[in-house]
Amino acid sequence: MSWTEDLATLKARTRDVQDLGHTLAVLNWDQEVLMPPKGGPARGRMIGVISRLMHERIADQKVASLLASVESSGKLKPGSDDAAFVRLTRRFHEHAVRVPTELVAEMAENDSRSQQAWVQARPANDFSLVEPLLARSVELRRRVSEYFPEHAHPLDTHIDASDEGMTVAILRGLFRQLRYELVPLVQAVTAKPAPDDSFLNRKFPKAKQLAFSNKVLARLGYDFEAGRLDESAHPFTTTLGAGDKRITTRVHADEHDVLYSLMSTIHEFGHGTYEQNIKEEYDGTPMFAGASSGVHESQSRLWENVVGRSRGFWSYWYPRLQRTFGKALKDVDLEMFLRAINKVETSLIRTEADELTYNLHIIIRFDLECQLMEGSLAVKDLPEAWHARYQSDLGQRAPDDRNGVMQDVHWYGGYWGVFHSYTLGNILSAQFYAAALQQQPELAAQLAVAKTGGLHRWMKKHIYQHGAKYTPAELVQRVTGGPLSIAPYIAYLREKYGELYAL
Repeated sequence: MSWTEDLATLKARTRDVQDLGHTLAVLNWDQEVLMPPKGGPARGRMIGVISRLMHERIADQKVASLLASVESSGKLKPGSDDAAFVRLTRRFHEHAVRVPTELVAEMAENDSRSQQAWVQARPANDFSLVEPLLARSVELRRRVSEYFPEHAHPLDTHIDASDEGMTVAILRGLFRQLRYELVPLVQAVTAKPAPDDSFLNRKFPKAKQLAFSNKVLARLGYDFEAGRLDESAHPFTTTLGAGDKRITTRVHADEHDVLYSLMSTIHEFGHGTYEQNIKEEYDGTPMFAGASSGVHESQSRLWENVVGRSRGFWSYWYPRLQRTFGKALKDVDLEMFLRAINKVETSLIRTEADELTYNLHIIIRFDLECQLMEGSLAVKDLPEAWHARYQSDLGQRAPDDRNGVMQDVHWYGGYWGVFHSYTLGNILSAQFYAAALQQQPELAAQLAVAKTGGLHRWMKKHIYQHGAKYTPAELVQRVTGGPLSIAPYIAYLREKYGELYAL
């Protein structure tokens, strides 16, 4: 066959893999949103089967033969979509052939059981329900890492899978720089009188919270013809196929803290709108995804924080929020509200943390994750290690494991080597935003009156439409003209909090 025929055959095979992946996404979405509790064991088996089929399909020797044929043809044009397709397929194939299929299936089934156990264990405050499954998850991930001896740290394999080119060593250096810059800024801000945010914990009816979130999503540009908003135990975004990019949120059981559900919704909007705006022709290829976890998080954090906590955004939305909830916010003016939603204080819960202390939560998780993968920390000792780090780093100790080691679903759902991506996302959100303002200065005036369409179009042109065509490093260079840098992020934080707290 000609190289073009081999390329077409290879594309057909990757489309099968993507379709299996989307089938898996349907099973996972249903598991977290609608599935009755007794469906768990069978669902875990199904997820294991689909994961095994996906792995077998991409690891097949036929894929290696097709790749060799296309790569040796000399016909691939550097920078073309076909060249990116082949690069990504080669990357996924080579990773897959190293890891036994049965190990992949076993991980998927254990992750499903673990995630379901977490849903029960967290409200019950019973870590023993998830401890054996979490220990098994660590063991299985360490086994995967053994198939990649070139990596210096056992977590590197999993970090590279989510953020190509990143390593524990690089991240440790980056986190040291951030701590050096952030700690003095946190100290300066917290030395100032803290704003009153008690009104955020008043009663806000659940139905009204969800209705308001839907209005915000529509205004921001979320396509409800290609997605939907539902509730889950932990907010997430998933792609169930072309034209079906779904997001979820969570409303507190006692219907307090309207900001939590709304910010969670806007956060997931960032993920969802990224996926909704990838080029349609990439469907069926590895490019039909975000460039990396860090780049993906840059969009959730951009829309949640840079836009969603800004004065311009709330100059439009706050009067509408007041009308929606009536008496609950009648005595709170815009200035009080802005200071409250940007209040800086050490806290226990990552998803409720302010922009200045948020990365300290991530660094704690990253360090503990490294220790678990190294074997220097046993899962049975994880709850106490968690409490000790929060006490030493943030001066806080959770009253229980529900608000401690079980507050996030990630490890229990099988998401290893991804926590660092939130901090990468924070850094990149400011770097991308600075690039947008430099190229289109008029965006600042638009955002000051809550007009977000221009920023959305800029992101679509420069980031969204390209999907995973470029490596994370290539994309950052193309969009910003330089490599990953914390400078724009630190500048953004200093300017914003300097104004809010009169530093």
